[in-house]
Amino acid sequence: MRKLEKLGLVLDVETTGLGPTTDEVIELALKLFSYRTDTGEIQEIIEEDSFLREPLTSSARRNYNRAYQIHGIPYELVAGKSFTDVKIKSYFHRADSVFAHNASFDRSFLYHMYPEVNDLNWFCTMRGVKWKNYGFPNGKLLTLLQAHQITNHQTHRALDDITYLMDLLRKTSPNGNLYLQEVLENGPMRKYQPAAKRTKMG
Repeated sequence: MRKLEKLGLVLDVETTGLGPTTDEVIELALKLFSYRTDTGEIQEIIEEDSFLREPLTSSARRNYNRAYQIHGIPYELVAGKSFTDVKIKSYFHRADSVFAHNASFDRSFLYHMYPEVNDLNWFCTMRGVKWKNYGFPNGKLLTLLQAHQITNHQTHRALDDITYLMDLLRKTSPNGNLYLQEVLENGPMRKYQPAAKRTKMG
């Protein structure tokens, strides 16, 4: 029976923008949970945490105000903060699988801070379910949360987002199985390949 149980990690990042090499993660939330591999049933939340950090590079600091329009995290909240790397890595080391909505985005940013995340099995909850085939207009998290009567408002704070995402993964799809099972059946993503640095031609 224990063989059917694995540990999953659902996570979300908030960043100063869209470029993993020019922007930075300012918030990371993680939830470690146990699930059944045969049914996709989430069994229990084992541990959860949320971390804030101040961006260090000038490009990330420059972009902060624009990103603030989306995540609403005032700079004063991140000023002087840094991630607790040992604690964060303990989540990665315990997880059999990692789940995120639009996972390629989260992974590309985390890779630059914690390269070992590339060795984990990543599953994308946005692309791992054929949302449009089920009649949903798109695979955006807020669209799906509204359609499943989970919430009508997305705060874009990382811990809120993963709490709502887990509520969604516990729902039954029109196919009659749990959404988490569909994500698992779709299989893990390919490893992240960082863009090669372009050399300037003379």
